[in-house]
Amino acid sequence: QVQLVESGGGLVQPGGSLRLSCAASGNIYTIYAMGWYRQAPGKQRELVAGITSGGNINYADSVKGRFTASRDNTKNTMTLQMNSLKPGDTAVYYCHAEMLSGSPQRREWYWGQGTQVTVSA
Repeated sequence: QVQLVESGGGLVQPGGSLRLSCAASGNIYTIYAMGWYRQAPGKQRELVAGITSGGNINYADSVKGRFTASRDNTKNTMTLQMNSLKPGDTAVYYCHAEMLSGSPQRREWYWGQGTQVTVSA
């Protein structure tokens, strides 16, 4: 069974840092685009950072200069380094990936279960 598992969330003070990780596992042949999304209470889920299979990265304007996304295609992992965190960054963060997996092979988008990030004094 293919799954995405996030880790690294927690409580941090404003101005602090956290590093999120996402690991893909299962019968995976190829991972195409990957991304980090977040959803705050009462708000829609939004894209934080997207990484193409070629390594191109785009960021939401609200996190540019503070967050850095990366992926390791050899390990099927993705990370999000979050610096200078603000209370407005409080949300559940989700890993999202398009993968070719299974037998017979299928190309589908998958979501992780999410990890809570809380920025508060």
